[in-house]
Amino acid sequence: MRDPSPKDITMCGIVGAVSTRNIVPILLEGLKRLEYRGYDSCGVAVHQGGELRRARSTSRVAELEIGIAAEGIASGTGIAHTRWATHGVPAVRNAHPHFSGGADVDAMATGFGGLGGQDATTPAAPVARIGLVHNGIIENHDELRAELQQRGYVFASQTDTEVIAHLVHSLYGGDLLEAVQQALPRLRGAYAIAVFCRDEPQRVVGARQGSPLVLGVGAAGNGVTENFLASDAMALAGVTDQIVYLEEGDVVDLQLGKYWISSAQVNATAGPDASAVRYRPVQRTVRTVHAHSGAAELGPYRHYMQKEIFEQPRALADTLEGIEGISPELFGDGAWRVFKEVDRVLILACGTSFYSGSTARYWLEGIAGIPTTVEVASEYRYRDSVPDPRTLVVTITQSGETADTLAALKHARSLGMPHTLTICNVATSAMVRECELAYITRAGVEIGVASTKAFTTQLAGLYLLTLALAQVRGRLSDAQEAAELKALRHLPVALQAVLALEPQIIAWSEDFARKENALFLGRGLHYPIALEGALKLKEISYIHAEAYPAGELKHGPLALVTDQMPVVTVAPNDALLEKLKSNLQEVRARGGELYVFADDDTQINNEPGVHVIRMPEHYGALSPILHVVPLQLLAYHTACARGTDVDKPRNLAKSVTVE
Repeated sequence: MRDPSPKDITMCGIVGAVSTRNIVPILLEGLKRLEYRGYDSCGVAVHQGGELRRARSTSRVAELEIGIAAEGIASGTGIAHTRWATHGVPAVRNAHPHFSGGADVDAMATGFGGLGGQDATTPAAPVARIGLVHNGIIENHDELRAELQQRGYVFASQTDTEVIAHLVHSLYGGDLLEAVQQALPRLRGAYAIAVFCRDEPQRVVGARQGSPLVLGVGAAGNGVTENFLASDAMALAGVTDQIVYLEEGDVVDLQLGKYWISSAQVNATAGPDASAVRYRPVQRTVRTVHAHSGAAELGPYRHYMQKEIFEQPRALADTLEGIEGISPELFGDGAWRVFKEVDRVLILACGTSFYSGSTARYWLEGIAGIPTTVEVASEYRYRDSVPDPRTLVVTITQSGETADTLAALKHARSLGMPHTLTICNVATSAMVRECELAYITRAGVEIGVASTKAFTTQLAGLYLLTLALAQVRGRLSDAQEAAELKALRHLPVALQAVLALEPQIIAWSEDFARKENALFLGRGLHYPIALEGALKLKEISYIHAEAYPAGELKHGPLALVTDQMPVVTVAPNDALLEKLKSNLQEVRARGGELYVFADDDTQINNEPGVHVIRMPEHYGALSPILHVVPLQLLAYHTACARGTDVDKPRNLAKSVTVE
């Protein structure tokens, strides 16, 4: 049995700082910038008056801020966190930061009360020695918990994170960096951590393995000296634009005006235990990163999801900017050689990205003539597959940090498939570093949990990949290339016309808001678009929705059709239109209500039981990029009508990568 690769929760947020000024406002602002990821608790801990103090809450960061002001918490050294619950229910006792004070005092270490359900800071302050925040999952936490309990440590939470705090405390001998470096090899799983100690003011230690963490280098000036840690550079927008992206196995030691980075080096001859790991100093590049602080501003929009739907014309224009011709080198140096050496494509992705890959399969096989398989990344590495070294392994990920997709990529390489390419929205991500080739989409920061502009820009990148492979395989003439480029350049304008359909879609959403179930139908390359539409509706409106190839209706789903089951249909004027019309008649014959997004020349008309919204134009092979937008709007306005939390739907968070 294979040892599972580490998993990661990138929706949790970390911010930490060492400064000569009060950093509590910076920590809180950083948490606010990370709220879009979703969370169910938050907290801040600082070094103040020779002790560690903290405040935690299961309310929003704004409520935490009120409590912190009331408690008078202020310091130049601290850590902060937003948590999405995995181990342990959403409760103050499970919120980060977690403290450890030793085996004889930890039973006292958590008190409750205060404004907004916060953790009372007074009981914890006199006893805490180690404070820690953590993103990720520690897979061997039960084993470590039992060991620490035998040594007298008392656990105040249900989390795997508290295990790390106690483990670091148990190894602490006066040097925090040494204690952390001794603890890390004992952890199995994924983590990004920030740790500080009562006995070492103005010092924070961070480490990452399988979960992102960045170092923010503060600019000394005006009497201020400082450095920062965060799980996302966006948390530091407006504070510093000098960012170091820590790599796998890195540990960083932050102090005033200086930092040191070391990386784990494994001595293969020393055995599997912790003694086999040594840390060596390393240099990492400092990059100037202009974080998208403006992305957190709603402007005239009601929700971030609506804003991001309407940003799609610009996102597509940015993603396609500067492309004057189709060339393999769009995907990196050496792409022409790689494309000549492959005769198959394997796509690995999760969630919405999986549906973009499923759409691309129709393009890759139909236009480029290259056999293509699409795999759910979280499943791929747990089954026996037949590798082919002449396969191009394509990963699709918005964040570039999706641990299931990263693990699937590494598994594919381990099977002897060296040629890798990613379609990704973050140029500095782990996925881009891991892959041989890349195409960077330019969707910008996506705050709403339900992905919209990331999906359509992924489709644009995958269409370019299709055309480049077709060119290498002799299936793209100069005339065809010119026609394809013209169509791609027109996409932003075509999308603007689709967005103008919003008032008609709002009228439909009022009907959908009263339903509890829906079916989505599509044929051919629009079947994955139907799947994406159903996903959007269930994600944010909580209406149960399923999608099927329309031809499968009579093989089971037709039994569900009644006048209470709205049936949404994607109806482009393509080769399958007449087949699709027959499927629609099957629905009408059973009393079903049809809601059809139809191209103008399909001759599908409004009549009792058939509601039609006409798309502005037929767009051929690129039609999925246009047809998915009204499905996004339908889900959005239905959720608004039902009064759900559109941007932060229940039980979900941004960039979920937990198995």
